[in-house]
Amino acid sequence: MTDDAERAGTGGEEAEDQRQLVMQKIYLKDASFESPSAPQVFTQEWNPRVDVDLSTQAEGLDESNYQVLLQVTVTARQEDQTAFLAEVQQAGVFTVEGLDDDERGHALGAYCPAALFPFAREAVADLVAKGGFPQLLLAPVNFDALYADHLQRQQAEQGDGGTRH
Repeated sequence: MTDDAERAGTGGEEAEDQRQLVMQKIYLKDASFESPSAPQVFTQEWNPRVDVDLSTQAEGLDESNYQVLLQVTVTARQEDQTAFLAEVQQAGVFTVEGLDDDERGHALGAYCPAALFPFAREAVADLVAKGGFPQLLLAPVNFDALYADHLQRQQAEQGDGGTRH
């Protein structure tokens, strides 16, 4: 009787073990920093307009492993000059198994970029500080909401036949 119960328990655990999302590796794929207005920008009162652009990509590496790439571009403009431009491509390798297409899409489009964001945020802050500018901490990002917006735009494009006017 115990053997049957143990076998039944093991079977249930195996079914649960097949659903997984595991972060295998986090790495900085690319980073750049430009300060085209230096050194003059350092002699002016610091009151920049800061624009932040985010994009994500997911690429299948094999049957269950994916590279997810989060690109963050920060541009600071002082009056009509670019004070600095910082670009970071933060990447990770994730194992995704046992998820249906919708779950996998959400994992790769929202969960994984959210896991990468703190690393990208730190890399941007380091680049900006090393460039001689005041500390810049990027605000938190709701990747679930961004992914939901992406799905809505995708559905709208499919609804009109995918044509743009």
